[in-house]
Amino acid sequence: MPEVEIMIGGRAFEVACQEGEEHYLRAAAAMLDAEASVLTEQIGRLPEARMLLMAGLMLADKTAGVEDKLKVMQGQVQELEAELERLRNTPAPEPERVEVPMVPESVTETMAELAARAEALAAEVEEKLGAEG
Repeated sequence: MPEVEIMIGGRAFEVACQEGEEHYLRAAAAMLDAEASVLTEQIGRLPEARMLLMAGLMLADKTAGVEDKLKVMQGQVQELEAELERLRNTPAPEPERVEVPMVPESVTETMAELAARAEALAAEVEEKLGAEG
């Protein structure tokens, strides 16, 4: 079992931990040291037990705040997941019928007749011009 030296509030401590857990121990010690440093800056030198108790309480207070926020966020995630599931289970809306305005058949026939007349007139004009030329 490895022994790790950590610094908290300017004091060195030898702490044993499981193999491979050294990084986590150092990270936790750094958090505790940060709180202890705040205390020593504000109050000055404290007895070791008091410093560790106060630093631990400050960390516990922060942890409680984070846990409260986590609960709120978990609730929001659950609400969003429920909404997502509801949307996934909602059948797709029926397609809307869109009516496109159409030209009535009688108008189409009349235009075809007019086009045929125009072509016939154009042919007549070409014939007359060809005969004169």
